[in-house]
Amino acid sequence: MTKYTAVTQFRTVLAYLTPHRDRLILILALLLCVSAASIVPPMLAGVFTRGLLQPEEAAVGPWAIVGLWLLVAAVKAGLSAASSYIIGQTGMELTHELRQRLYEHMQVLPLSYHHSQRRGDVLTILYADTSRISHFVTGSGLQALPALVTLLAAMGMMLWLNPLLGGIAMLFLPGYMLAMKILGRRMRPLSRRLVDADSASYSVMEENLGMLPAIKAFTREPLENRRFGESLQHLLAVSRERLWIDSLYGPTMNLIGSAGLVGALALGYQQIQAGQLEAPELVSLMFYAMLMMGPLQSLANLYGQLQATRGAAERIVDFLNEQREPEDTGATNLQATGASIDFCEVSFAYPGSSQVLEALNLHVDAGETVAITGPNGAGKSTLVHLLMRFADPDAGVIRIGGVDTREATIKSVRNAIGLVAQRELLINGPVRENIAYGKPGACNAEIEAAAISARADDFIRALPDGYDTVIGDQGVRLSGGQRQRLALARTLLKNPAILILDEATSMYDEEGETAFIHECGQSLTGKTVLLITHRESTLALADRVIRLK
Repeated sequence: MTKYTAVTQFRTVLAYLTPHRDRLILILALLLCVSAASIVPPMLAGVFTRGLLQPEEAAVGPWAIVGLWLLVAAVKAGLSAASSYIIGQTGMELTHELRQRLYEHMQVLPLSYHHSQRRGDVLTILYADTSRISHFVTGSGLQALPALVTLLAAMGMMLWLNPLLGGIAMLFLPGYMLAMKILGRRMRPLSRRLVDADSASYSVMEENLGMLPAIKAFTREPLENRRFGESLQHLLAVSRERLWIDSLYGPTMNLIGSAGLVGALALGYQQIQAGQLEAPELVSLMFYAMLMMGPLQSLANLYGQLQATRGAAERIVDFLNEQREPEDTGATNLQATGASIDFCEVSFAYPGSSQVLEALNLHVDAGETVAITGPNGAGKSTLVHLLMRFADPDAGVIRIGGVDTREATIKSVRNAIGLVAQRELLINGPVRENIAYGKPGACNAEIEAAAISARADDFIRALPDGYDTVIGDQGVRLSGGQRQRLALARTLLKNPAILILDEATSMYDEEGETAFIHECGQSLTGKTVLLITHRESTLALADRVIRLK
């Protein structure tokens, strides 16, 4: 984790506020008007008190003051309602846009990043952390300036009415700030621990949902319940630490403020007794002193929320600083017609691992079917990842149709290749939507033609709703062979120049595998095909066999 100052963290995150600048200015203006309206009642209270105690000196009748007070309260309520609505709307839009930006960034991160992360951690950043940031910005963050203005105005009025009492009230501010600093310092490390603990428990839950068949097969329910319970216990322990700080924070701030208020009241009483202060002025002073309590509490909450939100801001900044896939600026679009494949002195090693490929040389003619075999760990799947630019080689060059893949756009490279992997990745949606996944906007005729080419049309039409049948998470409502044919149909609809079957027939026995390849043979005609396999039966279907060691 990289260390950032609070300013750096929030400068990075708040950059996404720019589209809302005009609306944020409007909100601030409304809140400042609310603050201005808050300054009036204490003065009215003093005038009203003078009218009660010294009616002969009253310039305005009590009912006029009451009416004016109600009018100010109504205006303040209207402004507060308007600002609350706009703040809520802006907060929702900010959350939406920040999530969209983070999601777009997630899409361009390399697979190596996702392989090193728990999905629950990424989902927590996209949802929980963005909500924390939005809540802070549209809540405590926006309230800071109006609270400060109200505080300064109330202090100014106190100093104007009675410099001594106003000065004494100001003497309590250093103690207030010190307590805020001490408690806030304890809150800062807890904020990151809390979001990490929350993310960990979410990750366990998300992982277990994907592992339910295995959990049931190995009767691990008690063990998994205990594992999830342990993650919740850790979250609970950190939450209790945070709760202890939160429980002290507000009351401590209120205690210091109340001490200042009582001290000012006692001194005011002494001044009245000495004839140095009149009761109406004391009433106004007390109202202004109480008015200061709200802004002081808001500023204290702002500091506390700032420390609490830093954990979420840290995670978002770390996420945004993750290295993206290579930029395509200036790259050319790959024309995959006549898609020969060349690996020239290619070497590659995964981070922290030994060399997987070393000075590999491989040539595949356009339209040729080549089987690549070898023991586990020989680099068969790595070869596919490099060809599709899920990663780039440490040394050497990979060419498609004579073009260095690093000089072509990633999109054009991947559009030229169709991959049917050992583990089919399907969405919980209709069959039709799954086949069209690689070609959005494909018409029904194209979808059905691809299914026919993959020998999937018959079983699809036999499903309860045919092409509109929802297949469940990862196609759980289909058999393994049906999922495989659906994955092939999806790839054929894309009509790639290069087709890769990466252990795609591993679920079949030898007879079923041979039937599958032969049935789909017509669909493979004219394409450059790589059969990644460790099964001898598949090798006879290839024009040439390459063995990796």
